Amino acid sequence: MSTTFIHGGIVVSANGSQPLDVLIDGETIAAVVQPGSTALGSDLAATAATVIDATGKYVIPGGVDGHTHMQLPFGGTEASDTFETGTRAAAWGGTTTIVDFAVQKPGERVQDSLALWHDKAAGKCAVDYGFHQIIGNVDAESLKGMSELVSEGVTSFKLFMAYPGVFYSDDGQILRAMQTAGDLGAVLMMHAENGIAIDVLVEQALARGEKSPYYHGVTRPWQMEEEATHRAIMLAQLTGAPLYVVHVSAKQALEQIAEARGKGQNVFGETCPQYLYLSLEENLGAPGFEGAKWVCSTPLRARAEGHQDELWRYIRTGDVTTVATDHCPFCMKDQKELGLGDFSKIPNGIGGVEHRMDLMFQGVKDGRISLEKWVEVCCTAPARMFGLYPRKGVISPGADADVVIYDPNGHTSIGLGKTHHMNMDHSAYEGFEIDGHVDTVLSRGRVLVDAGQYLGSAGHGRFVKRGLSQNLI
Repeated sequence: MSTTFIHGGIVVSANGSQPLDVLIDGETIAAVVQPGSTALGSDLAATAATVIDATGKYVIPGGVDGHTHMQLPFGGTEASDTFETGTRAAAWGGTTTIVDFAVQKPGERVQDSLALWHDKAAGKCAVDYGFHQIIGNVDAESLKGMSELVSEGVTSFKLFMAYPGVFYSDDGQILRAMQTAGDLGAVLMMHAENGIAIDVLVEQALARGEKSPYYHGVTRPWQMEEEATHRAIMLAQLTGAPLYVVHVSAKQALEQIAEARGKGQNVFGETCPQYLYLSLEENLGAPGFEGAKWVCSTPLRARAEGHQDELWRYIRTGDVTTVATDHCPFCMKDQKELGLGDFSKIPNGIGGVEHRMDLMFQGVKDGRISLEKWVEVCCTAPARMFGLYPRKGVISPGADADVVIYDPNGHTSIGLGKTHHMNMDHSAYEGFEIDGHVDTVLSRGRVLVDAGQYLGSAGHGRFVKRGLSQNLI
């Protein structure tokens, strides 16, 4: 097999940073050695087939995005990124593994829905991928199917307290699914919003003539997220199920998670860059229909209420376990425009799989998180959370050679015609300037991105069977 030698860089892990050289043999990391070490031979740079000079740069594990929705049918349309376009964009941004969601529709076997998502992704992906399973219909057959999926490497299951008539599960169904997940040791993921109450607020707002995108946020207030999060935590405590609350946007919901974690419960919180940088006032409240670009659920929160700063704080304290994207892109034309005159018909979702690593690194530059925390929440923690570690999320002998060389002195301008490879006609982060740059991306030893050129291909990415979470006590 061919070898690659990366030298001169600072290897950053969740636990620390130090000058180290990395030797890759084929698809895996063979060794991590002190600069100038002769333990493996007199001159690794002279004998390796490929040598990469990372002087002045960070060498980090490839990003693991634990929450994406490629080609998701939603709101009368389908997410605009295919597995091919979405994973290519992920590679550009330094993410080398995604975990997407297979969706069970009512009346469909979970095994059949997973097979459908395998068909969508097989031979299309530029980076490695796994699946979570959405349980859209909790019944005896679906609960039995959960056990079968765990043996196939799908070890996490998602339920919704929102979207009545689409994905919604009532408390009794949630209880049964949690009991099953607890018995299996599988992670139960939860979209925590009180969808029944939200539907009433939406109906009342539309009756008052409040139809612009701004009211998407107003009708999904933080109380609906905090209440559902607390309810999910209580049901998880009763059943012993590990609970992972997705896309937390309200500081009050994270307070519930932090309290449960403080008591030793297996509860984990995920947030996304949109909730750290964007807001109800500035984005959803943009003039006219422009705010539709930022319609997602849970919604963007009011900056005046301090949610963004508190979410950064909860990342620092460790009560936010991972930062994912909830990448679910829709174009404005013919997709978001379905909600012209009625915000409730705007497809919910923001595209960001390409920008997570950069946006979170800006948090390092801005003094909000440490360099090590950046790697932890974007790479190592999601790998551990979803049974991918130590194959993913770490630069260590035996791990897959998923490596990103990141230039802290580089610069990235986000926006159409700048840095934008997702299949969307707009950017949620248009005009953002990042004080850093993804220079080189390797997936299982193969260079996908280098010096501003894309060298990857559809089909390189493989399905990764996942084990049980390694975060559980």
